[in-house]
Amino acid sequence: MAERYFAVREDLLPEGILKTEQAKELLRRGESATVHEAAERVGLSRSAFYKYKDGVYLLEKATRERIATLSMDLEHHAGVLSKVLGTMAANEGNVLTISQSIPLQGLANVVISLDTSHIDGDLAELLAKLRALDGVKRAHIVGRG
Repeated sequence: MAERYFAVREDLLPEGILKTEQAKELLRRGESATVHEAAERVGLSRSAFYKYKDGVYLLEKATRERIATLSMDLEHHAGVLSKVLGTMAANEGNVLTISQSIPLQGLANVVISLDTSHIDGDLAELLAKLRALDGVKRAHIVGRG
């Protein structure tokens, strides 16, 4: 079954979900140094925090975050991945994860999850810049979140 999302008015949410978001905010602002401290400050168990933390987001924050997954075939030469990452950074893309295969026949597949919320221009422009880099044989979007 596909994941489903709901926008729910705050006063209808269970206390554990509200407190999870409060604890996450304390951690984001640096007002609590650890999950234990943040959970304790808002009156939430750590187990409840970990149960809800990856599924609770303020709607305004969730709409700003955009994650794209890119798959690329890169030549096995020094500096190619570095150029790719530099291009992403220069366009305000924030790399979240990188997975690279072992090079076969001179090419390595690299899959990168990228936060695109602050990218200059649109993702198609970034993709065109990546494809133009020396050593990039293929680059395409495999998912968006």
